[in-house]
Amino acid sequence: MMSEAHLREQICLLAKSMFDRGLTGGSTGNISARTQDGGLLVSPTGTSFGRLDPGRLSRFNSDGKLISGDLPTKEMPLHAAFYDTRSTAGAVVHLHSCHSVALSMMPEVDADNFLPPLTPYGIMKLGKVKLLPFFMPGDPAMGMAVRGLAGKRSAVMLANHGPVVAGKDIEAACNAIEELEDTARLAMMTRGLSPRALSSEDVLALVTKFNVEWDV
Repeated sequence: MMSEAHLREQICLLAKSMFDRGLTGGSTGNISARTQDGGLLVSPTGTSFGRLDPGRLSRFNSDGKLISGDLPTKEMPLHAAFYDTRSTAGAVVHLHSCHSVALSMMPEVDADNFLPPLTPYGIMKLGKVKLLPFFMPGDPAMGMAVRGLAGKRSAVMLANHGPVVAGKDIEAACNAIEELEDTARLAMMTRGLSPRALSSEDVLALVTKFNVEWDV
């Protein structure tokens, strides 16, 4: 595991990269990662992904107590739910990415398997994505909904709001949430055009070959 100083820099670098490419705007989105001592580094409330300060990230100890930095994002219950239910979670990212939000509003979407199987990579990096209903921003019920999944999903889509993804480390979580947005973008681009998706046999082969968590 990387040093805390390196992790702080990495969080800010990856967040800025996503901001610069329009994956989340203004002061939206939040990001967190496990430290070597079992604590957390979290983006502060009201901050922009484009201008995070490594020295001002919210720092929690292994008991979940804020010990330094600015006040954390109001979506802490969402992050804590992933860390508490998924032992493999080393980082959590939440964005307000436009195409995934647009797809969450479409009436034909499968709430249990939000992303259509358009490419192998969404399946390989995310498994099945659960579409959760709309909650008021900051509502602790979002965290309760994630806890209700009992750690079986690494990614959820908050309807009319944005995706949340847990990964083994900060880079994996960011790569996975970008794959979620890319797949949603493809789905919106091809909506109504009857695209040739991967077959159920293709999906099963991918799940088997790449040992994908595929909650049935």
